[in-house]
Amino acid sequence: MTESPLHVVQTLARIDAAEGGPSRSVVYLCDALARRGVTVDLVTSASDAEAVAPAEAGVRVRRAPFPGLASFARRSAFEDAVGGAVAEASSGATIVHDHGLWLPTNAASARAARASGVPFVSSPKGMASAWAMNYRRAKKRVAWLAYQRRALAGAALLQATAESEVDDVRRLGLRLPIALVRHGVAGPPASLQAWPRAAGKRAVFLSRVHPKKGLPLLVEAWARVQPEGWELVIAGRDEGGHRAEVEAQVQAAGLSDAVRFVGDLGDADKWGLLAASDLFVLPTYSENFGIVVAEALVAGVPVLTTHGAPWEVLQTERCGWWTDITVDAIANALQDATSRSDAERQAMGERGRQYADAHLRWDRAADEMIAAYRWVLGQGPRPAFVTDTTPSRRPVGAPAP
Repeated sequence: MTESPLHVVQTLARIDAAEGGPSRSVVYLCDALARRGVTVDLVTSASDAEAVAPAEAGVRVRRAPFPGLASFARRSAFEDAVGGAVAEASSGATIVHDHGLWLPTNAASARAARASGVPFVSSPKGMASAWAMNYRRAKKRVAWLAYQRRALAGAALLQATAESEVDDVRRLGLRLPIALVRHGVAGPPASLQAWPRAAGKRAVFLSRVHPKKGLPLLVEAWARVQPEGWELVIAGRDEGGHRAEVEAQVQAAGLSDAVRFVGDLGDADKWGLLAASDLFVLPTYSENFGIVVAEALVAGVPVLTTHGAPWEVLQTERCGWWTDITVDAIANALQDATSRSDAERQAMGERGRQYADAHLRWDRAADEMIAAYRWVLGQGPRPAFVTDTTPSRRPVGAPAP
């Protein structure tokens, strides 16, 4: 089979730095593909916010207005931008790879691929999990019927980042192949914003302050344990006023002296905070990967997270705690983590760093995605990490296919 030069049009609603994991993971994938010689266009919506900028000159970013809700029924500037990127390709080996679900950009990307006659690949990015499906369920039902079902049904391939996400996508009832390709993780920048070490010990939560992230569980667990000499730092962008709810809970629990909110952080501040912490905590209900967990491992910090994130490796590699999504389980893990000696936690952090160095590299993810793209294009064998097409039963609350 002859391999033509590969051109991939990646599409994502936003690459704003404050948007969290997808903004970073998609840009990092684009960079890794470009390092492998792939021509990459990244189509995203126009924004005045600080963006996650590609590091590789070979990644061309195209901005278009975010499409309105009626875009499932008519063309949008975003759809035209995707189609334009495809039309400018110098190779016949072109693919559109869309990220996320439930947004008009997903419909626009699928329509552009279909109109251009090129394969369409979709990465749900955790947005098909049981928790995500039931969050604003009525709106997802409308989106499913209006455009999301058709967009996914026309995909040549879906990409998942964990075994649990393969199951989530299967429960949508779609008979499509799924590539299990885990994310990588980018290391810290050359210069960090130094954070002073705490007088005692520091645990850090670093993610969006959103109901999905389970902060009320963490605050209640912290109130039960109240580890002596520890502070809890909560960092991340507030979404929908959830920070005020958590702050009220902190005050009511009498934890105002032990819990500190520091707001949204840039990359240098984020890595500086991780470097100055003794424990990372993410009490989440649902993650398709949880890139901040990988970042904590790279930083050499032991991690405590829940079964809502696909990180069983924390147990198997002895670099953290992986618990049920309950206050009792989180409190028990906190009690264990905060009562360990410094030497024990440092050894756990070093094991996590070694695991990340060995297994969480973006170049590996890019190689696997290239193999999957080639298979879709008929230019290579079916990779072993591409599953069969048998759907499983839809969960309660999922939109009917």
